Amino acid sequence: MSRKIFADLPAPGSQPTESTATPRRQAMRPLMAALDIETQETGRRSPVGALGQSLGEMSERTKRAEEIERRLSAGQTIVEIDVADVEPSFVPDRMQIDDEAFGNFVQSIKAEGQQVPILVRPHPEKANKYQIAFGHRRWRAAMALDRPIKAVVRSLTDQELVIAQGQENNERQDLSYIEKALFARRLDRQFSRDVITSALAVYSSDLSNMLSVANRVPDDVIESIGPAHSVGRRSWMTLANLLTSHSNVAKARRVAAEASFGRLPSKERFEAVLRGLADEGSSQSDTIAVSHAGREVAKILETKQRVTLTVDRKMSPEFASFVLKELPRLFELHQKQQG
Repeated sequence: MSRKIFADLPAPGSQPTESTATPRRQAMRPLMAALDIETQETGRRSPVGALGQSLGEMSERTKRAEEIERRLSAGQTIVEIDVADVEPSFVPDRMQIDDEAFGNFVQSIKAEGQQVPILVRPHPEKANKYQIAFGHRRWRAAMALDRPIKAVVRSLTDQELVIAQGQENNERQDLSYIEKALFARRLDRQFSRDVITSALAVYSSDLSNMLSVANRVPDDVIESIGPAHSVGRRSWMTLANLLTSHSNVAKARRVAAEASFGRLPSKERFEAVLRGLADEGSSQSDTIAVSHAGREVAKILETKQRVTLTVDRKMSPEFASFVLKELPRLFELHQKQQG
């Protein structure tokens, strides 16, 4: 199945300034240079345009991605390499779980063949070996099928490799939030923040949140939960905030050790841990109200004199307005029930 590797290449136009270029656009430059593919960039985008695109723009992105993939295949020498001669990137980017989605991916490769080559470099330490920049799932699928892997071989520095690796992951969008956060933490041990923001195509504030989550949630808890696809930044930050105490970390580990926990899908394992922590915190004076989907909805501060409910307008503006609107009705309902 063909992958849209370079999905954000803009249409021809004027060059943007560094101050107006989005992180993703800035990240494309070294990646495309590494592949010897020339591109042109559009001019200034509004803040709204940088955050969202219409369906028509998405269609144009798809067309541009298909064109780049065609040029990659046509303009580079593609070779077949024995999978035994290929090793993964020196910075892991994915939690290795052989789930149903990967099984379907393997069957797709088996039926349709490998449509897009992976990118590798000559191994910097081993003769006649190669190291993957991107295409790890295709490589694993080729191993499962016991067939050679189609690849483009390029000379890449460590920095060029991780930028290509991170950017391709960003375009594929099938790494979960916590996988990206762990990838960011691994990169943070070897590379500057500028390199990491380029690799992940994120702003520095987003990177700070990722590193905060990856550093505050214990590795064994993350491994127990798994990649938790569709669980986003807010939910992981809620969990990280709850795990600031040793007692809550111990509680999370007890939830993960339950016999039924391992049989749950990864997303539901995340929700089980979050619910378990929220339930334990219900007797404390300062608690976090969590929805069934694992999203923080409010903070509750209880004292002998009052109960304070705090809803973050930035995170949940609609819910904050709903609570304000419904409070008088709820009070009237309470009065009727008391009467």
